[in-house]
Amino acid sequence: MSEQEARQSGGSPEASGVTVSDIQALIRRKEEIEAQIKANYDVLESQKGVGMNEPLVDCEGYPRSDVDLYQVRTARHNIVCLQNDHKAVMKQVEEALHQLHARDKEKQAQDLAEAHREALSLGLGQSQGLSLPQAFAKVNSISPGSPASIAGLQVDDEIVEFGSVNTQNFQSLQNIGSVVQHSEGKPLNVTVIRRGEKHQLRLVPTRWAGKGLLGCNIIPLQR
Repeated sequence: MSEQEARQSGGSPEASGVTVSDIQALIRRKEEIEAQIKANYDVLESQKGVGMNEPLVDCEGYPRSDVDLYQVRTARHNIVCLQNDHKAVMKQVEEALHQLHARDKEKQAQDLAEAHREALSLGLGQSQGLSLPQAFAKVNSISPGSPASIAGLQVDDEIVEFGSVNTQNFQSLQNIGSVVQHSEGKPLNVTVIRRGEKHQLRLVPTRWAGKGLLGCNIIPLQR
């Protein structure tokens, strides 16, 4: 059985193999199931609005003649099965987000430690504070498991570059919003100032279990 088949049959992808593409595939699967559930409910609605529980026999106990009993029974069965599939996929999405977040958090810590070692070896510790670019926005809040969290953004990070937006061309948060909308599923280079140090991050705007494509709140800084 392939990894994708394992996911669809209820198995969870291993932590070491979870990628943003895996999560995107799970979300697409979730949306497909939701569309199928709606289509089956539409079938029930077209059959005198019988719904999931209305009796299919008349007051005398005979099968109803005003609805297509086969269609109704099939739609009801499909809805029950699809709702179970939906619960399973949602659980997989949640587990995959937690696994990816935990792995990337560990990698971020390793990269940060390596960057500190390189800075110390090159004697840049004192000179960094003299050449920091000016920030134009700040991260005000981040949702756990969101694309922003996975990328390593932290609350109070000051943004000096967000894709093609920088201090020179930033006018409003609509600039960032436009970049995000046109970069769904594509990595963006994000440069932030954190506790007096500059950090380079790669952020992939992605549909996830929460709202928006980032899962964070960004506010402009007074200029």
